[in-house]
Amino acid sequence: MFDAVDAAIRRSAGRRAMVGLVACVVLVAWDLGQRDHPPTAAQAAWAVPQAMSNTAAWVIDGQGLIPMPANTPAAHASSLVAMPASSPAVVSAFWFAGSRESGPDVQIAASQFNPATQQWTHAHFVVHRGEMAAHLGFGVRRLGNPVAWVDGQQRIHLFVVATGLGGWAAARVVHLRQREPSSPLNTKSFDVLRPLPLSWLWNTSFLVRAAPMALQDGGMVLPVHFELGIKYPVALRFDAQGDFQGMVRLSRRTHELQPTLLPLSDGHWLALMRDQRPEGKVTAAATRDGGLSWTALPDLPLDNSYASVAGLAVAPGQMVLAHNSSWRSRTTLDLSRSSNGTDWTLIQRLAHGEIPAEFSYPAITWADGHAWVSYTDRRQKIAWQRFGVPTTSP
Repeated sequence: MFDAVDAAIRRSAGRRAMVGLVACVVLVAWDLGQRDHPPTAAQAAWAVPQAMSNTAAWVIDGQGLIPMPANTPAAHASSLVAMPASSPAVVSAFWFAGSRESGPDVQIAASQFNPATQQWTHAHFVVHRGEMAAHLGFGVRRLGNPVAWVDGQQRIHLFVVATGLGGWAAARVVHLRQREPSSPLNTKSFDVLRPLPLSWLWNTSFLVRAAPMALQDGGMVLPVHFELGIKYPVALRFDAQGDFQGMVRLSRRTHELQPTLLPLSDGHWLALMRDQRPEGKVTAAATRDGGLSWTALPDLPLDNSYASVAGLAVAPGQMVLAHNSSWRSRTTLDLSRSSNGTDWTLIQRLAHGEIPAEFSYPAITWADGHAWVSYTDRRQKIAWQRFGVPTTSP
């Protein structure tokens, strides 16, 4: 008898928990509907000189591993950002590192590439979990997925995933900003501003992964995704100073996350997403009005191993994508090019191994006349490759 009563109580508690979860998802979706208003139409910007936009001619002219902080056997989810001309470095890399993913010792690390020495600098931790918690006034259980951007005043902004209780679905996107453009990359150089105001649910259940898309007015569009029960992509608008301006949902489908943005022209942009479905494909959506409204597109003919992709638009109608090439595993990472965002041609195999090897979570940017790619190497290191166009002899 008591067993039956106990089982009934457990079933009732389970139903209440499920009802509560569904109610939270519905309320968050309703809340996004109220916030789903980008400020104005925007125009995309390109950073690649026309002479370098022939992606078919790109060749590797540098590669290796980025230095790791001492005593950090695990690394993941790198982000690259081009530095302004006034900086002695040409590109900066950020990633999370520690004993293991989600470990209590995981912090955000950084290194910069020095063109004078052709070397990456010694890696430093720039964001600590405890210091962030002290600034925010609430507990931070784990850190992950840093994304970097340089504003109109040449300051680095970091957008970092931070969770309190629960897993990644309970994450916030925390905004940090470099105090001075010339300040060194360490824990004293970034101010914690706030969690981005994305949801009434304590601003939780949103995560960031891919790089921002630059705009002609100096602002940017930051792709993020919602992850509580369902998954869908969202674009956030920021002005040239890094102030949040508004947000819009990119797709009504509920199995897409970690969007990356690629402009085809000034106001015609693509969003390419990681797919949660088994035997997934890279999914897509598009806007033709500068980000005001988005339409879902057919899946791309690219397998997706439930992993993020990274893209770079080098010129109108010229783009590249770093992606895993099989839905079965993350053992192969490719760099492909396209003129329309639908048909893709392999440029270079970035990495390949046998299971359980993993090469994943790529990042890509343009800096110092080159395309720079970084990615996770076996969840232990951050690897990098640099691509350029060979100069012809007179």
